[in-house]
Amino acid sequence: MSTASVLVVDDEEDIRALIDEILSEEGYKVTVAANAAAARAAKAAGKQDLVLLDIWMPDTDGISLLREWSEQGVLDCPVVMMSGHGTVDTAVEATRLGAFDFVEKPLSLAKLLRTVERALDSARKQSVAGKGSGQSIITPIGRSRLMQGLREKVQQFAGYDSPVLLIGEIGSGRGAFARYIHALSDRADAPVVNLVAASLTDNNAEELLLGSENNGDVNNGYFERAKNGTLIIDELTDLCDQAQKLLLSVLEQKNFVRRGGHERVRFQARIVATAGTDYERAIDSGKLRRELVSHLNVLTAKIPPLREYAEDVPELLNYYVEKLVDTESLPFRRFGIAAQNRLRNYPWPDNVRELKNLVRRLMLTGTDEEIKLDEVEAEIGATAANSEPLVKQDLLALPLREAREQFERAYLQQQLQLCDGKVGKLAKRVGMERTHLYRKLRSLGVDFRSVGSDD
Repeated sequence: MSTASVLVVDDEEDIRALIDEILSEEGYKVTVAANAAAARAAKAAGKQDLVLLDIWMPDTDGISLLREWSEQGVLDCPVVMMSGHGTVDTAVEATRLGAFDFVEKPLSLAKLLRTVERALDSARKQSVAGKGSGQSIITPIGRSRLMQGLREKVQQFAGYDSPVLLIGEIGSGRGAFARYIHALSDRADAPVVNLVAASLTDNNAEELLLGSENNGDVNNGYFERAKNGTLIIDELTDLCDQAQKLLLSVLEQKNFVRRGGHERVRFQARIVATAGTDYERAIDSGKLRRELVSHLNVLTAKIPPLREYAEDVPELLNYYVEKLVDTESLPFRRFGIAAQNRLRNYPWPDNVRELKNLVRRLMLTGTDEEIKLDEVEAEIGATAANSEPLVKQDLLALPLREAREQFERAYLQQQLQLCDGKVGKLAKRVGMERTHLYRKLRSLGVDFRSVGSDD
């Protein structure tokens, strides 16, 4: 196995020397460059397997150099950006131009080595798969600690072959993380097949999953179409009972027989399934088979709702602006600071999917280059509904008293349901004296009698 060549581009001599020493000790062949001119010469002199590129340099900055290589079509290896004071705009631009990842200064040597290994491993897998499609791995966006930790977790999952269960709200990006796992795995050159669980019924599940044979004609089902690749099951709780039985049988026996056929076909796909945060209720109610879940949740990850990493909202806004300009030729617009700040504090009931749709609407309907606060207020105000669950209400747009009442009403209604309508049990759960709780429920208009009987 040949030694990987790494080009380190940084104007700080101490940084270059440190990285050179560390990577050389790990067995890499290292070339250093103090500026963009030296980097161009080093890249032209020989094939590099990876470039570590500083953003801020005196002659030509790293983003400009990355853009230059990208436009010239010579970006033939992964590039990891390095910066001690990067911004969201530079991060989005570098990602758009093809940067694999970022490392922040002061450098964590352990993280630097992990990133180098991942970048080289990704390049090897893409090389095996062939680069004819010109498609690069789309890394889920977000520089928050929460998203960085999640990316590291699923990157680790990609190295295994066990089933994965991704748990999260609708629109939170579960499918994107499922495809990310496939793209980083050893199966990346094989098919990734998406199965919408709700499309299966008790009548069609057998043929759609197992396939069929008729007079020698073979119609492959989902299990065979994903051969050697990944089968993504979208929303596990929507699987009908017959589909659950078939899937459980295949997972246990590792083979199946096509409908109308006789030969056993080996099951050779990896399964990545998604489920809502309330999937355990479906198990408790008998709608979802517990034994099936036990086969699929060998590895699990929680995909957080967007409101839990709101600091990444500006980066996501800019990312989707750039993406929609490139893919749909929409007119470029940029979010003003006030608009970005407002959206950082919006609860995003439908998560990243809602954010992308909001960006698209604003790019289609506005005329000025800058997207201002009043436009954002008009858009999110038009979609608000008082009847939505608590987490889907924009309480920050309400006066304090009204927001507090709505919060208390939604909170107690949901807690009451968890307590089967028993006010005594509710009082213990929320830490309130029962008489005071009765008064509070009446003042908020919560009809506890319609939920269940008291104990």
